[in-house]
Amino acid sequence: MQDKHSFEILEIMGDSVDLTGDGGVMKTLIRRAKPDAIVPSEGLPLLDVHYEGILAETGEVFDTTHEDNTIFTFELGKGSVIKAWDIALKTMKVGEVAKITCKPEYAYGSAGSPPDIPPDSTLIFEIELVACRPRKGSSLSSVSDERARLEELKKQRELAAAAKEEEKKKREEAKAAAAARIQAKLEAKKGQGKGKGKAK
Repeated sequence: MQDKHSFEILEIMGDSVDLTGDGGVMKTLIRRAKPDAIVPSEGLPLLDVHYEGILAETGEVFDTTHEDNTIFTFELGKGSVIKAWDIALKTMKVGEVAKITCKPEYAYGSAGSPPDIPPDSTLIFEIELVACRPRKGSSLSSVSDERARLEELKKQRELAAAAKEEEKKKREEAKAAAAARIQAKLEAKKGQGKGKGKAK
């Protein structure tokens, strides 16, 4: 608990927070989110972000979503982005803007993945967390899906109940028919007996 608290104090002061403990990923708060803002979680792993990527050595912007106002979406913790992003975005809230400085080992390393990023580059990202969403097909996917599913279950239950009712009715009719047949046989026997008696 102490750690989280000291994190918050550091962020309030606008200092950089060392997210990895080795200076590999440093976070500086630029704009605070509302206190009740949503945070990424197991149930909300799809993140929408605006960002600008800068080479620390030259200050050159190598990638940005601001020019065409696009949103970049990725799933947290799946390794689809550089390590620094998975680490930093876990600590952000929707509406927050932060500056993330990442050492090469938390960025593209010595490979220098995109062609415009030299190997062993320290990168600076200004990231805004725009939204957190559930994965498609997860239980939160949509209220209307859930409603439709419940409606379907209800329909199936009603059909099953109706079928049972029908079955019960048929059984009762069959019982009544059988009873009527037995009754008719008894009547017939009685009638035959009387007839025989008269004949004598």
